[in-house]
Amino acid sequence: MRHLLFMSFAASFVAVPVFAGALTLQVDEAGANREATTKHAIVVAHITACHSPEKTMVTATAEGIVKGKHQTIPLKVIHLSEPGAFAVAREWPREGSWTVKMVATNPDYKDYATSIVVPIDGEVANRAAAKVFYHAASADEVDSVLRQARLE
Repeated sequence: MRHLLFMSFAASFVAVPVFAGALTLQVDEAGANREATTKHAIVVAHITACHSPEKTMVTATAEGIVKGKHQTIPLKVIHLSEPGAFAVAREWPREGSWTVKMVATNPDYKDYATSIVVPIDGEVANRAAAKVFYHAASADEVDSVLRQARLE
C-alpha cells in the first residue's frame, strides 16, 4: 500500500509540467464582451499560455456547406484589447451551415498548435457544441463538428 501511495504521489509531480504553461484556445460569450459587440463579433476566444502569450498568432476560417459543396473562407482575426483575446465577425454567406475554426500557435511551443471549431447557429456561436483540439483541427474533424451541428 505504501508503495502504491508513493507511486501515485510521484506520478502527480511528473504530470504537473505537462499541463503547466499549456497553450489552449477557449471560446467565450461574444455578447458578454462590449468591445467584441461593437466590432460585430460572432466568435470570441482567448488563449491561455504562461510563456509569452503576446507571441501567439491566431488564424481563423469559416468552414461551411452551401448547396452540398464545402467552402472555406479565410477570416480577419480581430485582436481585442484584453491580452490574448481574439474575435471574428461574419464574413461568410448567410446561406448554408457554417463553423468557425480558430488555430493558435506560438513559437515558444515549437510545432504545437491548439484549435477550436465552433458551429454557428444563425448569428450566434454555439459554444456548447464547440470542440477543442490540441492540434490544428483537420478537415475531417471540422466536417464532424459541422455534421453534428446540422443534426441538432
